[in-house]
Amino acid sequence: MKQDWKPGTLIYPLPAALISCGSSPEDYNLITLSWMGTICTNPPMCYISVRPERHSYPIIKENMEFVINLTTEDMAFATDWCGVRSGKDFNKFDEMNLTPGKATYVRAPIVEESPVCIECRVKEIVALGSHDMFIADVVNVKVDEKYLDPETGAFDMQKAKLIAYSHGNYYKLGEQIGRFGWSVKKK
Repeated sequence: MKQDWKPGTLIYPLPAALISCGSSPEDYNLITLSWMGTICTNPPMCYISVRPERHSYPIIKENMEFVINLTTEDMAFATDWCGVRSGKDFNKFDEMNLTPGKATYVRAPIVEESPVCIECRVKEIVALGSHDMFIADVVNVKVDEKYLDPETGAFDMQKAKLIAYSHGNYYKLGEQIGRFGWSVKKK
């Protein structure tokens, strides 16, 4: 038997990512988000949802750029810490010993420790209620070569040890159980 619950957001698990923003080292900041996703493949687009009262919100709105930095098991503590501390009070890069790096197409920094950094330019901001959605074009993806399969060049998620967020908790990602199309593949 299923219970009825009040409407809520139980679409989990989601990536646990550090969103970097700012156009110069003085205003660089990190915000931890899981409310993000893919919108379109061609052209490549994604979104992040941010509460207007968050310190990063006006930085992203002013610069109209950000970077989605996927996180790993080694980055889990920093990922959580950056989500519960404000950039008004802390330099999160310094506090968590994270390295701001140069992005290729946006002024926002990448997080050098991240295995995948997705550079984004905001196309539209949609006010939704508690959060505003920043709809963005993906203008570049930087992938750390140490996580690429030497034979295929594919990103090795298992090797990167990415983490996910689910209803207040962080999780390691598990083993692969299939691949796209495996359910209909001819034997």
